[in-house]
Amino acid sequence: MKSINLFFPLLLLLACSGPEQHQPKVSFATAQEQKNYKTYCNPLDIDYTYMSHYRANNNVSYRSGADPAIVNFKGTYYMFVTRSHGYWASEDMSNWRFIRPQSWYFNGSNAPAATVRDGKILVLGDPSGRGAVIETDNPELGDWKTNFAVINTPNGVQDPMLFTDDDGRVYLYEESSNKFPIRGVELDPDNYYIPKGEQTDLLYLQPEKHGWERFGQDHKSDIQPFIEGPWMVKHGDTYYLEYGAPGTQWNVYADGVYTSKSPLGPFEYAPYNPISYKPGGFLKGSGHGSTVRDNNGNYWHYATMAISVNYKFERRIGMYPAGFEENGQMYVNTAYGDYPHYLPGTPVEDHKNRFTGWMLLSYNKPVRTNSGLVSQEINVVDESESGYMLGQIREFDIRKINDEEIRSYWVSEANNDSIFVEVDLEKTMDVKAIQINFQDFNSKIFGRPDTLRQQFTIEASIDGNKWQTIADYSENMRDMPHGYIELPQAIEARYVRYNHVYCTNEYLSISEFRVFGNGKEDLPETPANFKVSRQKDRRNADLSWDTVEGATGYVIYWGIAEDKLNLSAMIYGANSYELRALNTDTGYYYQVEAFDENGISERSEILFTQ
Repeated sequence: MKSINLFFPLLLLLACSGPEQHQPKVSFATAQEQKNYKTYCNPLDIDYTYMSHYRANNNVSYRSGADPAIVNFKGTYYMFVTRSHGYWASEDMSNWRFIRPQSWYFNGSNAPAATVRDGKILVLGDPSGRGAVIETDNPELGDWKTNFAVINTPNGVQDPMLFTDDDGRVYLYEESSNKFPIRGVELDPDNYYIPKGEQTDLLYLQPEKHGWERFGQDHKSDIQPFIEGPWMVKHGDTYYLEYGAPGTQWNVYADGVYTSKSPLGPFEYAPYNPISYKPGGFLKGSGHGSTVRDNNGNYWHYATMAISVNYKFERRIGMYPAGFEENGQMYVNTAYGDYPHYLPGTPVEDHKNRFTGWMLLSYNKPVRTNSGLVSQEINVVDESESGYMLGQIREFDIRKINDEEIRSYWVSEANNDSIFVEVDLEKTMDVKAIQINFQDFNSKIFGRPDTLRQQFTIEASIDGNKWQTIADYSENMRDMPHGYIELPQAIEARYVRYNHVYCTNEYLSISEFRVFGNGKEDLPETPANFKVSRQKDRRNADLSWDTVEGATGYVIYWGIAEDKLNLSAMIYGANSYELRALNTDTGYYYQVEAFDENGISERSEILFTQ
């Protein structure tokens, strides 16, 4: 079930019902036209489109957002997403509004390219793989026009990227294939954007040397990996050509980068690859993205994240702090990447580290509901037997609602305003934010109907008897499939309850009900006895440490320099990890830390393997 709203809070002050000495009056969040948040939480809570171009013939409905191309045009951010029948705009990267343009691709754009040149946005993303550049100087209206030539490259234009250099010259990069390389060619803006010269082969995958380029879940498949989604960034005098690999449906979907002093190369592989990598946590994967500079001069990386339940191309969008080290090394920080982070407009000491420190309070805590469980079988497109999809999770019970796995979910037998879901945090804690992630169970929705919405309230209690409303979305009229609610103030609570009112889908289905904030006890201990050994296959390393009592999980960091451990993996319920994303000719440094609902431990000592 996946329907929800986007912009919610500014907040109303109301006395809590049932006043008690330990339950003071609180401000509560309400559904509003615009939210005034300091934070965000991945995946982005936007009104993702229900796909009709893939598997509608199977009567399988699912929503998806992938391959984001984002540009900063006159201080407003415009985000173009695969097959969305329009695009999104935002002034703050928090409130995103969908624009139904005056003219657009009938079937939606496929992996669209976008760039800014001479006071216009240029886009290329014709689903046919052959098309002309389109342009507008008024993206709010969306009067897209073209009088340009169809770009017809060998094998067609797949996953294009348009790049405008400082001198106004325009370049096209493209490919999505497990056979062909990323290619580039200059376009002539003075001659209908016809390619100037021949396409140049720029880079291939080398999975035998680059562990992270191997296909499959945790890089464990022998299927030939896919290279796709190029994106160019120029920083200083260096061109950074990003690319996605090894496959969009896997937890290890990532972006790497090659660098050059020329837009068409030759390009050199960055030894610190990948740059954007998120193999663990609630929502996994961070590939086929785009990097944009915000109005404060900081960089952000938008990436594709995988669900792949109803179909392998069921995806979402995440955003992460990004930038360049003093030596030119590019980074994307995905640590705690699906926990609340501070928005671009919120001042922080270090842009690289925008994590709020608000921890997950609800993981595997006792949960109950008054609703029976659905008895219907799931209708999906399952390609697991062919090796292109993970197997289905077919248990829909209430315990799936806080297991930190977006692919699992609970399905109610009903959809009415009598249903509640309640989580017991087991201790009184400071609750600061809520995220409700809806799933599409046997949905019958296709396209972008205007009726999509989720309506509910959230209550909190210290003792389970006296309750106070902390979020009221009972009259919400917006679609919020990943409803993130930042509370106006921290609320002391042990119990948090979701009260259902309405959702557009036939079934109420929730993949995760997440509660964020901070406990009141000591931080966890630093993991002891940290060990790392490089395997004979140098693409892999084995890491282990002693279990920390009470820890929710661990975050491993690694990188090619002691002061640049920019890559990370989040692990729940284990004290070991097989890291399969290393480059064979590179030495690495490693660290580990523990976390729980109270915060994060000090990191371990740094270890090195040649």
